[in-house]
Amino acid sequence: MSKLTNAGTFALGSRTVSRMGYGAMQLAGPGVFGPPKDPAAALAVLREAVASGVNHIDTSDFYGPHVTNRLIREALHPYPDELVIVTKVGAVRGADASWNPAQSPAELTAAVHDNLRHLGVDALDVVNLRIMGNVHAPSEGSIAPQFTALAELQQRGLIRHLGLSNVTATQLAEARGIAEVVCVQNHYNLAHREDDALIDELGRAGIAYVPFFPLGGFTPLQSDTLSKVARRLGFTPMQVALAWLLARAPNILLIPGTSSLAHFRENLAAASIRLDGDALAELATIAAGA
Repeated sequence: MSKLTNAGTFALGSRTVSRMGYGAMQLAGPGVFGPPKDPAAALAVLREAVASGVNHIDTSDFYGPHVTNRLIREALHPYPDELVIVTKVGAVRGADASWNPAQSPAELTAAVHDNLRHLGVDALDVVNLRIMGNVHAPSEGSIAPQFTALAELQQRGLIRHLGLSNVTATQLAEARGIAEVVCVQNHYNLAHREDDALIDELGRAGIAYVPFFPLGGFTPLQSDTLSKVARRLGFTPMQVALAWLLARAPNILLIPGTSSLAHFRENLAAASIRLDGDALAELATIAAGA
């Protein structure tokens, strides 16, 4: 618990969560499709996460599909009062494991009900509208019909809070004109920093920013500078990359994912790392391409 205390906390809607959370995506099978190779290990990671003080878990019913939500329910239901489960809607998986948009009001409504059923809850803590855009990069275009559909489900009591994923600043502003937005989940990490200005804007508004692919995602971060700083500090490169995100802004919430208990513990330990000025200056050169 002390490691998580070092990470600090931030508001996620009406709840306060540790800034070090857990992303469940990697609990599904290869390519985030099908069941895990080791279901017992997946359940063990989820249980250890909560036992360690993690109170923010990120998931989606299109992981698997349906796999991670069912694992979360098996491992953790009935859920601790302090646990916040954040899910996302806006896509479905094809039989070939493809990721396909599912953005109509009817599709979004069906996805919300799928999440409710598979998680075993009457209301979802937070639902992120995942705009498909260019898969892992946002593209402009109105999101009013989609976000309005979710706002209506919120008014019906099926969703407590709303968030956005893979969006631009313009889309964020449009959504905030429809309903409150409590978090934004976009691609961001030490080397991928297009959202620097957005993070600062959200921080001023008290809105959480949750980077997906905080460690590079399907292509893990690789940097000679990162490796050099990590060796000097006595940590792994991935631990330093997570510590940098925690240092970047107080409204950043981390959801690193893994199906390994050992890797989960390594990630958790990053909450205790304090980067000095020299390390921060060196790491800043990665995004600058220096």
